[in-house]
Amino acid sequence: MSGEPLKADGILDTTGLYCPEPIMMMHTRVADMASGDILHVVATDPATQRDIPQFCHYLGHELIQQDTLSDSFNYFIRINR
Repeated sequence: MSGEPLKADGILDTTGLYCPEPIMMMHTRVADMASGDILHVVATDPATQRDIPQFCHYLGHELIQQDTLSDSFNYFIRINR
């Protein structure tokens, strides 16, 4: 990440889970969040690199940051209603 770290309103750790579980858990978590909130998702499934941007696109949420670390993927999603 560059610059100031993002502050998330919630975190969802899907470490060790594989498709479709991370997306199903995100769907449930997003439903409990307010418009404008930022959700930080941590994942280890490489399929999330494809699935999470598509999730955001189809449901109208904004993927504001995506980082790949040596052992995980981090996504910051702004919830839009």
